[in-house]
Amino acid sequence: MPRRPALSLGRLAMDSVRWAFSYSAWAPCREDWLLAMRLIQPEEKERIEQFVFSRDAKAAMAGRLLIRKLIAEKLKIPWNEIWLQRTSKGKPVLANNLSSSSHSRFSFNVSHQGNYAVLAAEPDCQVGIDIMKTALPGSGSVPHFFHIMRRQFTEEEWRVITSMNNEWLQLDMFHRHWALKESFIKAIGVGIGFDLQRIEFHVSPLQLEVEKTYNETIMLLDGEQEKEWTFEAPYTTVTPPAFTKLTFHDLVASAVPLAAEDPACWDNFCSRQESPARQSSNPR
Repeated sequence: MPRRPALSLGRLAMDSVRWAFSYSAWAPCREDWLLAMRLIQPEEKERIEQFVFSRDAKAAMAGRLLIRKLIAEKLKIPWNEIWLQRTSKGKPVLANNLSSSSHSRFSFNVSHQGNYAVLAAEPDCQVGIDIMKTALPGSGSVPHFFHIMRRQFTEEEWRVITSMNNEWLQLDMFHRHWALKESFIKAIGVGIGFDLQRIEFHVSPLQLEVEKTYNETIMLLDGEQEKEWTFEAPYTTVTPPAFTKLTFHDLVASAVPLAAEDPACWDNFCSRQESPARQSSNPR
Protein backbone atom coordinates (compact mmCIF):
# COMPACT_ATOMS: atom_id res chain seq x y z
CA MET A 1 0.00 0.00 0.00
CA PRO A 2 1.50 3.35 -1.00
CA ARG A 3 1.57 6.52 1.04
CA ARG A 4 2.83 9.94 -0.03
CA PRO A 5 3.24 12.86 2.38
CA ALA A 6 1.10 15.89 1.58
CA LEU A 7 2.95 19.07 0.63
CA SER A 8 0.93 21.33 2.93
CA LEU A 9 1.51 21.50 6.68
CA GLY A 10 -0.85 20.66 9.50
CA ARG A 11 -2.26 17.40 10.76
CA LEU A 12 -5.68 15.96 11.39
CA ALA A 13 -6.26 14.79 14.96
CA MET A 14 -6.04 11.10 14.09
CA ASP A 15 -3.41 8.48 13.45
CA SER A 16 -3.04 6.05 10.58
CA VAL A 17 -5.89 3.55 10.44
CA ARG A 18 -5.61 -0.08 9.33
CA TRP A 19 -8.76 -2.18 9.63
CA ALA A 20 -9.67 -5.63 8.33
CA PHE A 21 -12.95 -7.53 8.27
CA SER A 22 -13.29 -11.19 7.29
CA TYR A 23 -16.34 -11.15 5.06
CA SER A 24 -15.77 -14.79 4.05
CA ALA A 25 -16.31 -15.84 7.69
CA TRP A 26 -19.33 -13.56 8.08
CA ALA A 27 -22.60 -15.48 7.97
CA PRO A 28 -25.10 -12.70 8.62
CA CYS A 29 -28.41 -13.49 10.25
CA ARG A 30 -31.57 -11.84 8.97
CA GLU A 31 -31.40 -9.07 11.56
CA ASP A 32 -27.78 -8.20 10.77
CA TRP A 33 -28.18 -8.17 6.98
CA LEU A 34 -31.32 -6.06 7.08
CA LEU A 35 -29.57 -3.66 9.45
CA ALA A 36 -26.54 -3.43 7.16
CA MET A 37 -28.76 -2.60 4.19
CA ARG A 38 -30.28 0.28 6.17
CA LEU A 39 -26.85 1.75 6.90
CA ILE A 40 -25.75 2.53 3.34
CA GLN A 41 -26.90 4.95 0.66
CA PRO A 42 -29.72 3.96 -1.73
CA GLU A 43 -27.49 3.65 -4.80
CA GLU A 44 -25.07 1.39 -2.92
CA LYS A 45 -27.95 -0.72 -1.64
CA GLU A 46 -29.14 -1.12 -5.23
CA ARG A 47 -25.63 -2.01 -6.42
CA ILE A 48 -25.19 -4.67 -3.73
CA GLU A 49 -28.59 -6.14 -4.59
CA GLN A 50 -27.34 -6.79 -8.14
CA PHE A 51 -24.51 -9.16 -7.20
CA VAL A 52 -24.96 -12.75 -8.35
CA PHE A 53 -23.09 -14.32 -5.43
CA SER A 54 -23.63 -13.56 -1.75
CA ARG A 55 -19.87 -13.57 -1.14
CA ASP A 56 -19.50 -10.56 -3.45
CA ALA A 57 -22.44 -8.81 -1.79
CA LYS A 58 -20.83 -9.31 1.63
CA ALA A 59 -17.49 -8.00 0.37
CA ALA A 60 -19.03 -4.86 -1.09
CA MET A 61 -21.11 -4.30 2.03
CA ALA A 62 -18.05 -4.65 4.25
CA GLY A 63 -16.20 -2.05 2.20
CA ARG A 64 -18.99 0.50 2.56
CA LEU A 65 -19.40 -0.10 6.28
CA LEU A 66 -15.65 0.26 6.84
CA ILE A 67 -15.67 3.65 5.11
CA ARG A 68 -18.70 4.93 6.97
CA LYS A 69 -17.34 3.74 10.33
CA LEU A 70 -14.06 5.53 9.62
CA ILE A 71 -15.70 8.84 8.75
CA ALA A 72 -18.21 8.70 11.60
CA GLU A 73 -15.62 7.89 14.25
CA LYS A 74 -12.57 9.79 13.01
CA LEU A 75 -14.12 12.87 11.38
CA LYS A 76 -17.05 12.96 13.81
CA ILE A 77 -19.67 13.24 11.07
CA PRO A 78 -22.92 11.53 12.14
CA TRP A 79 -23.35 8.25 10.26
CA ASN A 80 -26.67 9.22 8.73
CA GLU A 81 -25.23 12.53 7.49
CA ILE A 82 -22.27 11.01 5.67
CA TRP A 83 -22.57 11.30 1.89
CA LEU A 84 -20.22 9.29 -0.28
CA GLN A 85 -19.77 9.69 -4.01
CA ARG A 86 -17.61 8.03 -6.64
CA THR A 87 -15.25 9.90 -8.91
CA SER A 88 -15.46 9.41 -12.67
CA LYS A 89 -12.86 6.66 -12.17
CA GLY A 90 -14.94 4.92 -9.51
CA LYS A 91 -12.99 5.94 -6.40
CA PRO A 92 -15.17 6.47 -3.29
CA VAL A 93 -14.80 9.98 -1.86
CA LEU A 94 -16.48 11.97 0.88
CA ALA A 95 -18.86 14.56 -0.58
CA ASN A 96 -19.70 16.39 2.66
CA ASN A 97 -18.52 19.97 3.10
CA LEU A 98 -15.91 19.81 5.85
CA SER A 99 -15.49 22.62 8.37
CA SER A 100 -11.77 22.07 8.95
CA SER A 101 -9.28 22.66 6.13
CA SER A 102 -7.08 19.92 7.57
CA HIS A 103 -9.80 17.40 6.73
CA SER A 104 -9.17 18.02 3.04
CA ARG A 105 -5.89 16.09 3.30
CA PHE A 106 -7.60 13.10 4.88
CA SER A 107 -7.34 10.07 2.57
CA PHE A 108 -8.83 6.59 2.72
CA ASN A 109 -9.05 3.55 0.49
CA VAL A 110 -10.57 0.08 0.67
CA SER A 111 -9.99 -3.26 -1.03
CA HIS A 112 -11.68 -6.64 -0.83
CA GLN A 113 -10.56 -9.93 -2.29
CA GLY A 114 -10.06 -13.47 -1.05
CA ASN A 115 -11.25 -13.49 2.56
CA TYR A 116 -10.90 -9.91 3.72
CA ALA A 117 -12.13 -6.39 3.20
CA VAL A 118 -9.42 -3.96 4.30
CA LEU A 119 -9.24 -0.22 4.85
CA ALA A 120 -6.27 2.13 5.11
CA ALA A 121 -6.55 5.80 6.06
CA GLU A 122 -4.04 8.58 6.60
CA PRO A 123 -4.53 12.07 8.05
CA ASP A 124 -2.25 13.89 5.59
CA CYS A 125 -1.12 11.42 2.93
CA GLN A 126 -2.52 10.01 -0.26
CA VAL A 127 -3.15 6.33 0.37
CA GLY A 128 -4.17 3.33 -1.72
CA ILE A 129 -4.58 -0.30 -0.76
CA ASP A 130 -5.02 -3.57 -2.59
CA ILE A 131 -5.29 -7.08 -1.21
CA MET A 132 -4.76 -10.22 -3.26
CA LYS A 133 -5.25 -13.92 -2.60
CA THR A 134 -2.90 -16.03 -4.67
CA ALA A 135 -4.99 -18.34 -6.84
CA LEU A 136 -4.62 -20.44 -9.95
CA PRO A 137 -6.05 -18.92 -13.15
CA GLY A 138 -9.71 -19.63 -13.70
CA SER A 139 -8.96 -21.37 -16.99
CA GLY A 140 -5.86 -22.26 -18.93
CA SER A 141 -2.30 -22.74 -17.77
CA VAL A 142 -0.14 -20.35 -15.79
CA PRO A 143 2.06 -19.58 -18.85
CA HIS A 144 -1.06 -18.79 -20.88
CA PHE A 145 -2.34 -16.52 -18.11
CA PHE A 146 0.99 -14.71 -18.00
CA HIS A 147 0.90 -14.30 -21.78
CA ILE A 148 -2.51 -12.63 -21.56
CA MET A 149 -1.24 -10.29 -18.85
CA ARG A 150 2.06 -9.58 -20.61
CA ARG A 151 1.42 -5.89 -21.26
CA GLN A 152 0.69 -5.10 -17.61
CA PHE A 153 4.31 -5.45 -16.45
CA THR A 154 7.73 -4.34 -17.61
CA GLU A 155 10.40 -6.74 -18.83
CA GLU A 156 12.25 -6.38 -15.53
CA GLU A 157 9.11 -7.18 -13.55
CA TRP A 158 8.47 -10.26 -15.68
CA ARG A 159 12.06 -11.33 -15.17
CA VAL A 160 11.54 -11.28 -11.41
CA ILE A 161 8.13 -12.97 -11.59
CA THR A 162 9.31 -15.84 -13.78
CA SER A 163 12.56 -16.30 -11.85
CA MET A 164 10.67 -17.95 -8.98
CA ASN A 165 11.27 -21.68 -8.54
CA ASN A 166 7.81 -22.99 -9.46
CA GLU A 167 4.52 -21.84 -10.95
CA TRP A 168 2.86 -21.28 -7.58
CA LEU A 169 5.67 -19.00 -6.41
CA GLN A 170 5.53 -17.23 -9.77
CA LEU A 171 1.81 -16.62 -9.27
CA ASP A 172 2.53 -15.35 -5.79
CA MET A 173 5.09 -12.88 -7.14
CA PHE A 174 2.70 -11.91 -9.94
CA HIS A 175 -0.01 -11.04 -7.43
CA ARG A 176 2.48 -9.15 -5.30
CA HIS A 177 3.39 -6.93 -8.26
CA TRP A 178 -0.25 -6.59 -9.27
CA ALA A 179 -1.30 -5.47 -5.78
CA LEU A 180 1.48 -2.87 -5.73
CA LYS A 181 0.38 -1.43 -9.07
CA GLU A 182 -3.28 -1.45 -8.09
CA SER A 183 -2.58 0.27 -4.78
CA PHE A 184 -0.68 3.07 -6.53
CA ILE A 185 -3.38 3.54 -9.17
CA LYS A 186 -6.02 3.66 -6.45
CA ALA A 187 -4.00 6.17 -4.42
CA ILE A 188 -3.77 8.64 -7.30
CA GLY A 189 -7.32 7.87 -8.45
CA VAL A 190 -6.70 7.57 -12.19
CA GLY A 191 -8.55 4.33 -12.91
CA ILE A 192 -7.90 1.57 -15.43
CA GLY A 193 -6.85 3.85 -18.31
CA PHE A 194 -3.39 4.34 -16.80
CA ASP A 195 -0.58 2.55 -18.68
CA LEU A 196 0.77 0.13 -16.09
CA GLN A 197 4.09 -0.17 -17.91
CA ARG A 198 4.83 3.41 -16.87
CA ILE A 199 5.37 2.13 -13.33
CA GLU A 200 7.96 -0.48 -12.43
CA PHE A 201 8.42 -2.02 -9.00
CA HIS A 202 11.67 -3.33 -7.60
CA VAL A 203 10.37 -5.54 -4.82
CA SER A 204 12.46 -6.20 -1.74
CA PRO A 205 12.93 -8.65 -0.20
CA LEU A 206 12.05 -11.28 -2.77
CA GLN A 207 11.02 -13.75 -0.07
CA LEU A 208 8.50 -12.49 2.47
CA GLU A 209 8.06 -13.94 5.93
CA VAL A 210 4.50 -14.63 7.01
CA GLU A 211 2.91 -12.07 9.36
CA LYS A 212 5.55 -9.42 8.70
CA THR A 213 5.25 -6.06 6.92
CA TYR A 214 7.98 -4.72 4.63
CA ASN A 215 8.56 -1.25 3.18
CA GLU A 216 11.78 -1.68 1.18
CA THR A 217 10.11 -1.85 -2.25
CA ILE A 218 10.76 1.09 -4.58
CA MET A 219 8.83 2.34 -7.60
CA LEU A 220 9.98 3.87 -10.86
CA LEU A 221 7.59 6.15 -12.75
CA ASP A 222 8.56 6.71 -16.38
CA GLY A 223 12.01 5.38 -15.50
CA GLU A 224 12.61 7.70 -12.53
CA GLN A 225 12.52 6.57 -8.91
CA GLU A 226 9.63 8.08 -6.94
CA LYS A 227 11.13 8.72 -3.51
CA GLU A 228 8.04 10.38 -2.03
CA TRP A 229 6.09 7.13 -2.00
CA THR A 230 6.32 4.41 0.65
CA PHE A 231 5.00 0.92 -0.07
CA GLU A 232 3.96 -1.36 2.77
CA ALA A 233 3.79 -5.04 1.85
CA PRO A 234 2.34 -7.37 4.49
CA TYR A 235 2.22 -11.11 3.78
CA THR A 236 -0.22 -13.16 5.76
CA THR A 237 -2.30 -16.30 6.06
CA VAL A 238 -4.66 -14.72 8.61
CA THR A 239 -5.40 -11.09 9.53
CA PRO A 240 -2.87 -8.78 7.81
CA PRO A 241 -0.19 -7.66 10.30
CA ALA A 242 -0.62 -4.15 11.69
CA PHE A 243 -4.35 -4.33 10.88
CA THR A 244 -7.05 -4.37 13.54
CA LYS A 245 -9.53 -7.15 12.86
CA LEU A 246 -13.12 -6.01 13.29
CA THR A 247 -16.33 -7.91 13.91
CA PHE A 248 -19.66 -7.00 12.35
CA HIS A 249 -20.72 -5.42 15.62
CA ASP A 250 -17.54 -3.32 15.55
CA LEU A 251 -18.46 -2.16 12.04
CA VAL A 252 -21.89 -0.92 13.09
CA ALA A 253 -21.10 0.31 16.61
CA SER A 254 -21.52 3.98 15.66
CA ALA A 255 -24.14 3.42 12.95
CA VAL A 256 -27.41 5.28 12.49
CA PRO A 257 -29.85 3.90 9.87
CA LEU A 258 -30.49 5.90 6.72
CA ALA A 259 -33.68 4.10 5.72
CA ALA A 260 -36.49 1.87 6.90
CA GLU A 261 -36.12 -1.90 6.93
CA ASP A 262 -36.74 -3.66 3.62
CA PRO A 263 -37.53 -7.37 4.25
CA ALA A 264 -37.11 -8.18 0.55
CA CYS A 265 -33.37 -7.60 0.92
CA TRP A 266 -33.06 -10.71 3.07
CA ASP A 267 -35.02 -12.83 0.61
CA ASN A 268 -32.77 -11.62 -2.19
CA PHE A 269 -29.65 -12.39 -0.17
CA CYS A 270 -30.83 -15.90 0.72
CA SER A 271 -31.61 -16.69 -2.91
CA ARG A 272 -27.98 -16.34 -3.96
CA GLN A 273 -25.28 -18.97 -4.16
CA GLU A 274 -22.35 -18.15 -1.86
CA SER A 275 -19.68 -18.22 -4.58
CA PRO A 276 -18.76 -19.85 -7.91
CA ALA A 277 -16.78 -23.08 -8.10
CA ARG A 278 -13.75 -22.86 -5.85
CA GLN A 279 -10.24 -22.38 -7.17
CA SER A 280 -7.07 -23.67 -5.54
CA SER A 281 -5.65 -20.80 -3.54
CA ASN A 282 -3.58 -19.62 -0.63
CA PRO A 283 -4.47 -16.44 1.26
CA ARG A 284 -2.50 -13.34 0.43
